[in-house]
Amino acid sequence: MSKNKFHDGPGPSQRQLRVGETIRRGLSEVLQRGDVHDPELNRFSITVGEVRCSPDLKIATAYVMPLGGGDADEAIAALARNRGELRRQIGRKLNLKFTPDLRFRPDDTFDRLDETRRLFSDEVVQRDVTGGDDV
Repeated sequence: MSKNKFHDGPGPSQRQLRVGETIRRGLSEVLQRGDVHDPELNRFSITVGEVRCSPDLKIATAYVMPLGGGDADEAIAALARNRGELRRQIGRKLNLKFTPDLRFRPDDTFDRLDETRRLFSDEVVQRDVTGGDDV
């Protein structure tokens, strides 16, 4: 297998990041305008936090969350039902040979942020951060 001279790390390549961001913007725009003709989907106001693409750009996983803390599973089910039409709408915006297959997952970024804040407010961590030597 040949070595990629443009990408060495374990993370996503620059192209994966660029395509993911383009899909995220396109998906957000389609959902905001209500271009999908499904009243069940259009009743949700959905935030697309991130889109991660597979290395071959065949699969794009969108991390979504309904605004206002609605039922994420119900919103994801509505998105999955309409993924063909969403893929077609996004394919018009992309300049790729193939439009990636869309997958939808709940976005747990805010939950992880709350957990990080809780950890930083712990007194043992605060002592370590401020440099206190109680040992």
